[in-house]
Amino acid sequence: MTRRAAEIRLDALLRTACDVIVERGLANTRTADVAQAAGVSQALVFYHFATKDRLLAQAFAYAVDQDLARLDAVTRSSAAPLTKLRRILKLYTPAGRATSWSMWIDGWSESLRTPELEKVSRRLDLRWRQDLAAVISAGVADGTFQCADPDGAAWRISAVMDGLAVQLAVHERVISRRQFGEWVRLVAARELGLEPTDLD
Repeated sequence: MTRRAAEIRLDALLRTACDVIVERGLANTRTADVAQAAGVSQALVFYHFATKDRLLAQAFAYAVDQDLARLDAVTRSSAAPLTKLRRILKLYTPAGRATSWSMWIDGWSESLRTPELEKVSRRLDLRWRQDLAAVISAGVADGTFQCADPDGAAWRISAVMDGLAVQLAVHERVISRRQFGEWVRLVAARELGLEPTDLD
């Protein structure tokens, strides 16, 4: 197997592992499940990942990198801070029950017991807050936002989004995506001296 073929196969295995984890959960995912879903032998899975724990940790890191790449596309764009904020809020909203949010919820839980997952989870969480704070600071600097504490505002907005996203992802029909959006826009608007309609 050439190095390029191995890299392509590794990428495909990680994507498949993420799909299986979203469906079965971190605790219930076996290497055999990933091998079957990918249409490869279990030996090939162990060729790339010496243990199940390493497979799960690397799949989780892979999913984190995918999310951060989407965040980077927003924050590195030349868009105005208000546009970037709208896009970040949209990115954060769970797209449905079978989304990466199931993996994040699972990851937070497993992070209590698995240091490697805690490190990856923390990297994702802190990057979202740091990038959101940077967008808020840029908006304060250009007069779009009014906020004396961009870091604190980023943490408070993120905390509300996290809590609502868990409810939206885990408890079907407890809140709707529309309510999620309205409440997040309300909280962000209050933090940044805006009207909620500014974030539609």
